[in-house]
Amino acid sequence: MSVVAAVDCGTNAIRLLIVKRDEENTIHEITRRMEIVRLGEGVDDTGNFTPAAIERTQHVLSEYVDTMVEHGVKRVRMVATSATRDAGNQEDFFAMARQELGRAVPGAQAEVITGQEEARLSFGGSVADLLGADAPFLVIDLGGGSTEFALGEQNAADGAVSRVNGAISLNIGCVRLTERYLHTQPPTTEEIVAARSYVREQLDIAFHNLAIDTVRTWVGLAGTFTTIAALALGLEDYDAVKIHQSRISLDQLQQVTDDLIAMAPGQRMELGPMHPGRADVIGGGAIVVQELASRLHDECGVTEVVVSEHDILDGLVHDLLHRNA
Repeated sequence: MSVVAAVDCGTNAIRLLIVKRDEENTIHEITRRMEIVRLGEGVDDTGNFTPAAIERTQHVLSEYVDTMVEHGVKRVRMVATSATRDAGNQEDFFAMARQELGRAVPGAQAEVITGQEEARLSFGGSVADLLGADAPFLVIDLGGGSTEFALGEQNAADGAVSRVNGAISLNIGCVRLTERYLHTQPPTTEEIVAARSYVREQLDIAFHNLAIDTVRTWVGLAGTFTTIAALALGLEDYDAVKIHQSRISLDQLQQVTDDLIAMAPGQRMELGPMHPGRADVIGGGAIVVQELASRLHDECGVTEVVVSEHDILDGLVHDLLHRNA
């Protein structure tokens, strides 16, 4: 039996997935967790992690490692994404991660991955449950500091990725956009206009480099998309099972995102599925989603987004188990 763990440490959240593969080669999910630690708070402005942000992250990572030890994890891979790519004092973060991960797997350490590798892993984790006939898929992972795009297909025989035709990472994320442009809560018209202008400039890069006109299915990943899906579905509480593979129309997206952008954080917190650590930045994410929806509808006729709870974590454990095999 193989027990492996994946940790994804982004700008806003740190997440854990532990799975085991039994003697019949069946994969069982042991635990999946997410905590908001805001590791990247202020990085876009100062270029460095704050000691408080590293301390918050260490507190949660320590709990994750305790869980790994409890379940006998033999291999772990921890990846750090947008904020860590940008931070000048990233070695402080790495030293902390080595200390904690080493308690579970001696020698284990965190690694920074490129935006393209992040997109590849997210693609592999998210499309395994989807039908190959719906390809090509455009998987968009909207994070705190960056947003990854991956365009590709799927091998119908085993659900693995047959090829990723293109991938790109853009510096548009809910935290980065909020810190740069949305200084008022709720944001002013001028702030929203400035944020939209920046998002459109960034999207031009992705749409120029990827064959967007071939897309048949848009897949949305991460907390902005899953929270919007929960609200569009009318859920009183966050329910990952109901959210996973839900199909949200562009009209539903528009209504929910309009409401989120117009709200202050306190009003957003009154919405049942809203995580406390997301309430102050989801307006920035909603602006990105609106611009994506408009552009995808115009350029490839997309009328809905498929929201997935499976993402880079699933891609990471798939790679670990494959290498074990």
